[in-house]
Order: sequence, then C-alpha cells, then structure tokens
Amino acid sequence: MITLNGIDEIKARVGQELGVSEWHEVTQEAVDRFAEVTGDHQWIHVDPARAAQTPFGGTIAHGYYTLSLAPSFSYQLYTVTGVAFALNYGLNKVRFPAPLPVGSRVRMRATIASVEDIPGGIQLATALTFERDGGEKPVCVAETLARIYAG
Repeated sequence: MITLNGIDEIKARVGQELGVSEWHEVTQEAVDRFAEVTGDHQWIHVDPARAAQTPFGGTIAHGYYTLSLAPSFSYQLYTVTGVAFALNYGLNKVRFPAPLPVGSRVRMRATIASVEDIPGGIQLATALTFERDGGEKPVCVAETLARIYAG
C-alpha cells in the first residue's frame, strides 16, 4: 500500500507504477448480481448452457463488471492524504481486448499516467490494466480521471 501525501507527492510519481492488486475470483454469482443491478442480462454473461456453445466455452464477465472492480483494487494499492477531497471525474479511454471467463481470476495494475493543474488542485490520470491469470492479453485497459483538491 502506497500513501501519496499531498499534491506535490502525486506529481512526483508521474509515470510510476502504484502496484498490483490481489487476485479476485470471478464467480457466476457475482456476474449474475451485476446483471441484476445493471439490467444487462445478455446471455453470454448469464446463461452458462448457451454460452458453453460459444468459442469462449462458457459465460464471460461483463466488460463493465471488470471495470467496476477498479475502486476495490485501487483501495488495495494506494491512498491519498494531505488533500481536502478527491472526486471521480471520468474516463479518457476504455477497451476490453480479451474476454474474462467466469471462474478465472483477475487483478489490476495501476500507473500514474499524468497530472494536470486545475483551479484548486489537480486532475490525475491513472492507467489501469486488468490482467487475467494465465491470459495472454489484458481483459481491460482504461485511463481513469480524478480531480483532487488541495487541503
């Protein structure tokens, strides 16, 4: 766990990796709960029998399920102190280069991509790479944006 104490310390770490999360097992139960919450019941995610007939051989997690793990994984990697508050500002880019089969494990790697000054603080861009255990390609790559205001 890295503690980033204040805006100057965040700026000093641009280009540096913040770490790699623990592995997280993707279960059908979790994918089904995600489908309930989002209303996305596309069969490739929630119908194991039908999905078994696809080249994936079974159900795969929603891309947005994978992305939704980012906050939990981030809390494992770093914390920010010495600021007033931080807000999720959005995303610059998200891609899902490979499927994430149910029953596999996923983890996230985070790197500070850039920091831009804004009135009262900074805009932090963090590059996230979600890796499947044994996978050749990432299952998700994203650049998240946060606005962090001085304390």
